[in-house]
Order: sequence, then C-alpha cells, then structure tokens
Amino acid sequence: MDTIDRNILHELQKDGRITNNDLAANVNLSPSPCLRRVRKLEREGIFQDYTAVVDHNKCGWPISVFAMIRLQRHDEATVQLFEKHVGDLDMILECFLMAGSADYLVHIVGKSLADYERFVKLHLHKIPGIASIESHIAYGTVKRSFQLPR
Repeated sequence: MDTIDRNILHELQKDGRITNNDLAANVNLSPSPCLRRVRKLEREGIFQDYTAVVDHNKCGWPISVFAMIRLQRHDEATVQLFEKHVGDLDMILECFLMAGSADYLVHIVGKSLADYERFVKLHLHKIPGIASIESHIAYGTVKRSFQLPR
C-alpha cells in the first residue's frame, strides 16, 4: 500500500459516501485510476465492509456494556462453541480475543439495564464453558473513531 492508497483509505474512512470524482480530486488522481485503486483495495480485503455509523442512544440502545469473559477451558471445542454463540447474538456488537486476565472483551448494547440483565441470564449464562463474566457499564463516550492513523 503506497501513499495514494493510504490517502484513499483516509478519505473513505472520513466519508464512505464520497463520490469517486470527489475522492479522486482529494487524492490528486483522475477518476478512472482512483476507482481502479479502490476496487483493488476492496479485492485485497482492506475494506471489510461499507456501513452506516449510527447513534446507539437515538436508535433506542442507550446501554453500552463491555463484558470481560473468561472460559473454564481453552480447548478447541469450548472456544469454537463460545465464538459461534457470540456470533449469533445481535446485542453483541464486537468481540475481541484478549491477552491477560480475560479471554474475551465483548461489547454489548441494551435498551435498559433490565434488558442487559435479561440478556445475560437468557443468553450469556447459557453458553457452555464460561467461567466468569465481569460487566463494565459505560456511562459516556469520550472518543469513538473509525479512522486509522495515517
């Protein structure tokens, strides 16, 4: 990836709806070569997806919880089963494999604290192999960015 590709990446992270003509102008290319580079970055998997970033509160999901989860065992079957369950649960927005005291850091949204409690009881507690769940409730957002540094 060269400087032009990085500039394209930066511009598209700022505004995923930018037109190809505007993108090309911003990175000092003509439209055709710019579009070829974007398509190449897509084929290489640099762009994983295009999506809309929404305000959780305005969409009715004001509760944001970061749960640190430890597994009882780390055998392949336990890990695969846990990761499959996590992938099937819509209230889980992100799941990170961690080094340290927790095995996973899971970002969960809820409509209320009672909603989160129900989610834990009805879904998380039913996943076999979980040793512990430590919930950290976020009560504000200081920074949220989807742009990588240049």
